Amino acid sequence: PLYVVKKDGRREEFQAGKLRGGLRKACNKRPVSSDDIDDLIRHVESTLRAEAKNEVEAAVIGELVMERLFQLDQVAYVRFA
Repeated sequence: PLYVVKKDGRREEFQAGKLRGGLRKACNKRPVSSDDIDDLIRHVESTLRAEAKNEVEAAVIGELVMERLFQLDQVAYVRFA
């Protein structure tokens, strides 16, 4: 399993559903499809797993999401930030 290290030091298992919820909120009323969001999540998760680490800081996940979201929709990018 992949664990996320939070700012306060807590560790919890990576949950794609939690990320999906934040992205849906950021993309609300924007021309971003559910498939686009799912592709973004798959990209982030595969990038993290390719690094072959079992722990990753939440900030690293945020940076990966922000990079892809900026390309997808700049308004959603600002909302997510």
